[in-house]
Amino acid sequence: MNLRNEFAASVGDLVKGEYKTGEYIGRIVEINSPVKAAVQVLAVIKHPTQGDLHTADRNDLRYFQQRRALAYQEIALMPLVTIRSYNGNVPDYMLSLQHALEEELSVLQQTEEWARRSIAELEELHKDYFPQ
Repeated sequence: MNLRNEFAASVGDLVKGEYKTGEYIGRIVEINSPVKAAVQVLAVIKHPTQGDLHTADRNDLRYFQQRRALAYQEIALMPLVTIRSYNGNVPDYMLSLQHALEEELSVLQQTEEWARRSIAELEELHKDYFPQ
């Protein structure tokens, strides 16, 4: 079974890659196994997800994990199956971090608004289904 994607990763390549629940632009600094490469982070594409990944969408847990984005030039072992070639300009790390964080916040705020609207609609249906 070949765990690599179609991209033949090499040291020095500029790539997009995933680490846990975040996505980053970086440069491969070492390929030390058949399944992972060491990637030096240069920019953030997607901020990591917060909370317990095994029980998603629950906030009543004893331990709700805060996940920070990888730091500028931090080296992380990323699965080769998540690594793809990157040919664009590398954005400034701090600007990319700000954009990724704001995007994650926006998605959660939209989810919160959807949940509030859904609750209101369900409460109306409850009144209709079960009039007093």
